[in-house]
Amino acid sequence: MKTKLIPIILAGGKGERFWPVSRLKRPKQFLCLDGSDRSLMQATAERLLDLAGGWENLWVITSSIIADGVREQLPDLPESNLLVEPLGKDTAPAVAWGTMEVAKRYGKDAVLGFFPADHWIGDRTSYETTLKAATQQALAEPCIVTLGIKPNQPATGYGYIEQAEEKGNFEGLPVYKVSRFTEKPDRATAQGFIDTGKYSWNSGMFIFQAGVVLDELQNHAPEIMNPLLEKGKSAYSELEKLSIDYALMEKTKLAYVLPANFGWDDLGDWNGVERLLKGDQDNVELATHIGQDTKNSIFYTSDEEEVIVTIGLEDVVVVRDGKVTLVVNKNCTQDIKKVVKSLGKDSKFKHLL
Repeated sequence: MKTKLIPIILAGGKGERFWPVSRLKRPKQFLCLDGSDRSLMQATAERLLDLAGGWENLWVITSSIIADGVREQLPDLPESNLLVEPLGKDTAPAVAWGTMEVAKRYGKDAVLGFFPADHWIGDRTSYETTLKAATQQALAEPCIVTLGIKPNQPATGYGYIEQAEEKGNFEGLPVYKVSRFTEKPDRATAQGFIDTGKYSWNSGMFIFQAGVVLDELQNHAPEIMNPLLEKGKSAYSELEKLSIDYALMEKTKLAYVLPANFGWDDLGDWNGVERLLKGDQDNVELATHIGQDTKNSIFYTSDEEEVIVTIGLEDVVVVRDGKVTLVVNKNCTQDIKKVVKSLGKDSKFKHLL
């Protein structure tokens, strides 16, 4: 039986803000960060399986560096459903090439969905209902449905989507034409967005008919499409590094948004782990931690036999992995990426990446 939605998991990210636990061959999507015994990618695949109708209709696109890791993480994934990029060129080439390859099997009228491998979803039932609604909208007319997340705070780390007129309603969920995409705002601007009731966070999840996106990419990003059509993935070295938002979503007139409320976090850095797991505890402890006068902090060790002892600390992140210890103020976790970049420039430290 032909499935209605073909999910494609985007699994090429590095997750550098979770260094030193996240490394080149063990990126964030391979980590267990939500307190469960499953990696973020395993959880992503699991919640998409029913909608896909089984492993034969679930796809993953990833980089050559971690392809073997994906195989270990998802042993039931058919080898033919693993698309391996020779180079990381951001999400626009991944969506373009992935859509081309999947359309060869299912046809251009097939509804595809692209989903980051490293997000957390709270309510699986609501998530499935939302994807069913998005699939129905994609079948109803030529459009690219992006899942918006209803904001619960004036976050400055996400892009925002402004909705215009309602275009459809499926499974009790309204779908709107997109008025505009906005880059990460300051806090006051973000609060103004929320106050209008017309803005959602950009989740980076998209649902569409294959032919619609291939045509739109040809119109708006021929510099990506033409080399791929001519040479396939061997054209990657020629492609510019572009996000799908910049290459297509901010330009197309077919962008729709479905505001969702299924509990979501992109887990962008260690503070995302705190949002999930803190509860009423003084600290988040993914480690054996002995603390005195320590609060509002996060502790992680890869080796369960190691012990972290703290005295008089507040608002810090302490991470132990291998021969590396990271200690950082919670307000500076975004800067971990800068440190990783500097380590990569020094031959003495490249083995730590």
